[in-house]
Amino acid sequence: MSTIPGSLDKTFTAPIGVTVKGDLWSCVEVPGSVELFGTGRSVRVVATVDGEPVTTGLMPTGDGGHMLSISAKLRKKLGKDLEDLVTVHLIERLT
Repeated sequence: MSTIPGSLDKTFTAPIGVTVKGDLWSCVEVPGSVELFGTGRSVRVVATVDGEPVTTGLMPTGDGGHMLSISAKLRKKLGKDLEDLVTVHLIERLT
C-alpha cells in the first residue's frame, strides 16, 4: 500500500471507457487502486499510457476505485477511441 508519495510500478491493460451516472467517460479504471493507494480520494500520479508520459490526477469512480482520464488530445495521438485497449504504467505517486 502506497499511502505516501513515492515510486510505483504497476502496469495494466484496460479499455477506454468508464460508465459514470449512465454516461461513458473517456477514462480507464485502475484495478485495485484503493488497496494500492490506501484511499478512495483523488491521487496525483506520473504514468505512461501506451508509452506516452502523463502527469494526472486519478479521480474517484464513485464505487470505490479510481479512473485515469484519457484526453481527446491523447486519444488522437495514440490513435485510440472509446472501448480501445491501452496499457497504463503507474510510475510515481505525487500526492
